[in-house]
Amino acid sequence: MRLAPVNPNPHAWHMGIDGPFAPAHQRDMLSSKAKYAVRAVLCLADRASSGEWTQAADVAEQEQIPRKFLEAILVQLRDHDIVESRRGAQGGHRLGRDPAAISVADVIRVVDGPLALTPCASRTRFRQCIDCVDFARCRLQPLMQQARDAVAGVLENCSLAALAEGHTTDIAALPTALGIAPPPKRKVRAAPRRRVAKPGGM
Repeated sequence: MRLAPVNPNPHAWHMGIDGPFAPAHQRDMLSSKAKYAVRAVLCLADRASSGEWTQAADVAEQEQIPRKFLEAILVQLRDHDIVESRRGAQGGHRLGRDPAAISVADVIRVVDGPLALTPCASRTRFRQCIDCVDFARCRLQPLMQQARDAVAGVLENCSLAALAEGHTTDIAALPTALGIAPPPKRKVRAAPRRRVAKPGGM
């Protein structure tokens, strides 16, 4: 498992272990920590109907997540009411809400922060990019916001219950749900007909 060094930049956008300020060859769009978090809550979602508490060691073994790393993730999720924890021999962890009421986006935002590729495209933590020249005239920001809406549309509309059962978001229906006009169909021009010389000419 690769752990990126802590980023000292105070303007860091995502705060996962793989942030956008890491070198390109070391960076993932979704951090390893966020992937572990989703896998951990899916493990708890599978056991949610029983109401029983699950030990971190059991989650770590089933999902192949380093124990200490998992415990830090569970603390973050507990602080945001996604997971609840109880100490003691009969304690452990379980989801703090119905898995149908927790989206994949909820989990990722706790660990990695906003879903947007740029801070100016975020709808939850908007701020102007530190290298922005003129926000009012920026032609990239609307595109980044549209990309953010598309990603959020998938992740916010996929609950832990649905993902645990193998169901994902109907991507084909997202443009209509998000109010995004589908791209116009391209007209395919027919290939020009080749003229064949008639025999016996001239």
